[in-house]
Amino acid sequence: MRILFKWALHAVALLCVAYLYSGVQVHSFGAALGAAFVIGLLNAVLRPILVILTLPVTIVTIGLFLFVINALMFWAASGLLGDGFQVAGFGAALIGSLIYSLLGLLIESALARLFVKQ
Repeated sequence: MRILFKWALHAVALLCVAYLYSGVQVHSFGAALGAAFVIGLLNAVLRPILVILTLPVTIVTIGLFLFVINALMFWAASGLLGDGFQVAGFGAALIGSLIYSLLGLLIESALARLFVKQ
């Protein structure tokens, strides 16, 4: 139940990113659900591999390269999905992923309070 609720909230977060920033376009809630799924899948599978491979660069840049990795995951999701979820370029992916990450933090904080383990 929590996973489905989290997935729906992340889809709403993608719609908010598209509303707040014109470089990201989401055409429907269904497209947002698909994009949230693909972004989550890429972050679970591909992101850890990229973080390990780019660890020296991440250390030299004091962790700022992780923003580039997040933007690449966001941009890759738009490339995989096509018309329903579009990102204008790498700069748009960077700004969109920052907004999406901030909204994701808010979602995680709200869900932690809502689904308290007892």
